Amino acid sequence: SSNHLLVMSASADNIRVYGRFRPSSPAERDEEEKISSEDINEPKWRSQQEVTMKRGLKSKQKQSFKAILDHIFKVGTTQKKIFDKIGRAMVQYVLQGYNATIFAYGQTGSGKTFTMEGPSLNKNDINRGMIPRSVEKIFEHKEKLKAKGWSYKCMATYLEIYNEKIRDLLTKPGTNNNDKNLEIHQKKSSNSKGNKFEVYVEGLTEIEVNSSFDVYPLLSLASKNRSVGRTDCNERSSRSHSVFQLFLNGYNEITHQSTFGVLNLIDLAGSERLKKSNATGIQLKETQNINKSLSCLGDVIAALSKNKNNKSHIPYRNSKLTYLLMNYFGGDAKTLMFVNLCPEKDRIDESLCSLRFAAKVNDCQIGIAKRTTNN
Repeated sequence: SSNHLLVMSASADNIRVYGRFRPSSPAERDEEEKISSEDINEPKWRSQQEVTMKRGLKSKQKQSFKAILDHIFKVGTTQKKIFDKIGRAMVQYVLQGYNATIFAYGQTGSGKTFTMEGPSLNKNDINRGMIPRSVEKIFEHKEKLKAKGWSYKCMATYLEIYNEKIRDLLTKPGTNNNDKNLEIHQKKSSNSKGNKFEVYVEGLTEIEVNSSFDVYPLLSLASKNRSVGRTDCNERSSRSHSVFQLFLNGYNEITHQSTFGVLNLIDLAGSERLKKSNATGIQLKETQNINKSLSCLGDVIAALSKNKNNKSHIPYRNSKLTYLLMNYFGGDAKTLMFVNLCPEKDRIDESLCSLRFAAKVNDCQIGIAKRTTNN
């Protein structure tokens, strides 16, 4: 029997979903059961892409699922190509005073951290990910905008949400703050007109970033501080969501206009279900927290899409992740989600779950992005 995954492009909207297959790892290449690149066909016309996954002969289940996504990247698509298609535009939005969020979603080992950070913390690595490339592009644009009178102050924070607790990833080793759980609060926003409130994390380290090189020590420090555990799905499975935030305050000395934009770059925890990860004890609790948090994310996006008159209740507070991102979802923001998929046939059930989540998100249409500017 075969699995049929049909991927088609969707109309322009404030939430976009992109699929990405990672290549097989050396250990997996020895196994026969994998999806060959021939199974992932290039579209013959722009509006449609088809991915056919053939199940092994042992499988009695017949399953076919049609997902509508904005684009699916073939195995082997370079980090540069993906950033050029997606990340560059997001960076420009933020410099103009919009909020933008990029998520990497998928099962453990599907390539989320590779997509967001890259395999190394070397500024010359051709495989560096969305976070370092975004920072590079921000500083490149920042230089160009100087001639038009713009100057920008750029602050960075990096945190993880592990078992619904927030930890600062930019605390120095040896300080007592490493295991401190931080709380989310609301304050009156200084960056918008009216009585808008914004959420913030009390006590979170904010570091000024003055060049693209400044980001590498931050990524290195964060990776040392991040929670990594072991489940059957992956020996270096990441059991937390990590959230890298860049806050950009812009001021134009010619027009006296000011802008404020935030770029959120989020590597979500592995989305595998309990029966697949064989988790018990602490890891059982981790998996339950992760699954709850990811389903809250889907619920918030679905609620926003139905909230045409701004009167419905949006369940932001049901998880730390959605509460933290309250200001960056919905009408004022651009949201982009990578659904990272594994090429191995023994992981097709999890890939299907990821695609279902992605399709649910992509069915949602959320508002028109608004700029945060003061003239």
